[in-house]
Amino acid sequence: MTAEKPCQPLDFIRLHEEAMRERSDEFFRLMHRRRSVRDFSPNPVPRGVIENALRAAGSAPSGANRQPWHFVVVETAQIKRRIRLAAEEEEREFYQRRASEEWLSALEPLGTDASKPFLETAPYLIVIFLKKFSLAENGERLKNYYTAESVGIATGMLIAALHNAGVATLTHTPSPMKFLNDILSRPPEEKPYMILVAGLPAEGAQVPAIARKPLEEMVDFL
Repeated sequence: MTAEKPCQPLDFIRLHEEAMRERSDEFFRLMHRRRSVRDFSPNPVPRGVIENALRAAGSAPSGANRQPWHFVVVETAQIKRRIRLAAEEEEREFYQRRASEEWLSALEPLGTDASKPFLETAPYLIVIFLKKFSLAENGERLKNYYTAESVGIATGMLIAALHNAGVATLTHTPSPMKFLNDILSRPPEEKPYMILVAGLPAEGAQVPAIARKPLEEMVDFL
């Protein structure tokens, strides 16, 4: 006989249609104001805000509930400096040799280049690692499933949670990112997924004038 899996009652709040619409409208307006920021203030953000956002990210669904992510929150100036120097070295290689003309043309409206001062200026760098394997309590090595999808969902929830709390962010993915394992002393089976820069925007911060696709261009209802 197969043993029954432990279960518990679902904690779910049912809303009236009006409340559903109001919440969805409010959340859309909130997230529509979210922009990637490259000019950060050095002013601090309460650590508790970062911790709560990470707790929210950790509630994301994942393949077989393996939760294949690890977050390293960097706030030490010396470590941020090392990350910036290593990232800029990879970025110079990207802009000068690796990137195609088509790719560089696509980036041109955003005004990006190999200089990444925000990696030192912002109060927090949240480095996200993807774990290909996990360890059971008995030390057994367990394969993780749908790792890219799971970590992607958790990262999206982290960005939304930070924005909801009034924290600006920037996703940064220098390639390759193996230097992060060395600087942050993470094991080789963990793959650097992203650096999420987090803090308050600098006074007078500017962002590119871009547009988002309207609903009818990105959705089909069948």
